[in-house]
Amino acid sequence: MEAYFDNSATTKVFDCVRDIVVKTMTEDYGNPSARHKKGMEAEQYVRRAASQIAKTLRVQEKEILFTSGGTESNNMALIGAAMANRRAGNHLITTRIEHASVYNPMAFLEQQGFEVTYLKVDGEGHISLKELEESIRPDTILVSVMHVNNEVGAVEPVAEIGALIHRVNPEILFHVDAIQSYGKYEIRPKRENIDLLSVSGHKIHGPKGVGFLYIDQRVKIHPLLYGGGQQRDLRSGTENVPGIAGLGAAAEEIYRDHAGKVEHLVKLKNHMITRMGEIPEATVNSRMDLESAPQIVSVGFAGVRSEVLLHALEEKGVYVSSGSACSSNHPAISGTLKAVGVKKELLDSTLRFSFGMFNTLEEVDYAVDVLKELLPVLTRYRRR
Repeated sequence: MEAYFDNSATTKVFDCVRDIVVKTMTEDYGNPSARHKKGMEAEQYVRRAASQIAKTLRVQEKEILFTSGGTESNNMALIGAAMANRRAGNHLITTRIEHASVYNPMAFLEQQGFEVTYLKVDGEGHISLKELEESIRPDTILVSVMHVNNEVGAVEPVAEIGALIHRVNPEILFHVDAIQSYGKYEIRPKRENIDLLSVSGHKIHGPKGVGFLYIDQRVKIHPLLYGGGQQRDLRSGTENVPGIAGLGAAAEEIYRDHAGKVEHLVKLKNHMITRMGEIPEATVNSRMDLESAPQIVSVGFAGVRSEVLLHALEEKGVYVSSGSACSSNHPAISGTLKAVGVKKELLDSTLRFSFGMFNTLEEVDYAVDVLKELLPVLTRYRRR
C-alpha cells in the first residue's frame, strides 16, 4: 500500500484540473494578450478563473491578481504594500511562526529601513490579541498573520484580528497568508477586514506554479514585475493560462460540498491522533476536531531523528514531511516548533502528516501500523 500524507507540501490534482490544463495546453493555447480568436479564447479562461475564485471569497473579480504561487503572493503583498504606503509609516507587525515566504520578505524590508515587530505565540500556536493591540503604533502600516500554520496546524482568529485592527486604525492593512487555509475554511475578506490574502494552487489539488493574491480595491500596492502591463499593470508577463484555468477549476471544486470535504479531513485527522495514542514514543502537537486545522497532524517521536524516520517510512510507501517543504534546501530546527514550546528532545524528531481529498482511513491505519513496527527498531538502534 502507498500512503501519501504530504498534502501540505503539494497535492494530486483533481480530474477536472487535469482536463482543463491539457485542453489549454493543446487546443486553446493562445496568448491572452493577442487580438485574434485564439487570444480571446485564452483571455476567457483567465476571466473565468477570476470569477470562480472571486465567488469563493465573495469579492470582485478585479480584486484577484494571478501570481506564480504562494511565495510570490506573499512577497507582492508585503513588499508591494509596504513600499506603496511608506509615507504613512514604516512599522510592520507579524508573528514568530510565519512561513519563510513571509519571514524573509520581512527581513528584506528591515534592511530597507522598516521596523518589524514579531509577536509571540502560546503553546497552541496562537498570538495574543492583547499583545497585538499593544504593538500597534501610530506609524504601523501593515499586519501580516498566517491563518493556518503549515507545520502544526494552529489556526489564528483572523476575523477577531481584522476587527481589532479595524477598530484601532482602519488605515492599517491586514495581510493573511491563507496558503494552508484556503479550501479548508470559508474565508470572507470583506467581512473579516482582510485587505490582502495569499493563496497557492497546488495546496488545493490545483497546478503547481500558480496562485493568486486578493487585493482589496482600496489598497495601494506597487508591482514587483515591470514589463507589458498585464493584469492592470500590477504583474507584467504573459499569463500562465493553463495554470490559471486549473487554479480556477480547483477553487470551484474544493468549495463544492465544502462541508463534506472538511468532514472527511477531520475524520482522517481524528483517527490518526487517536491511533497515535497506541505509540508510547509519540507526542502529538496538533489538536483534534476543528481546534486546529483539519488537514495537519504534527507528531514528535522520542528517540529517533525525523529524517531517519521519514526515510524509513518512505521505504514502506508512507510519505510525510519533517518540516516545511519550502525550506528543504536549508534544513534547520523549526522556529515554529521552538515558538510553541515543543520539548528540546523532540525538536529534531517531529514529523508532519497532512491529508488531502484522496486519502483514506485505511491509509491512516497502514501508516500507524508501519510506525508501530519501525519505532522499536529505530529507537533501539539510536540508544546503541
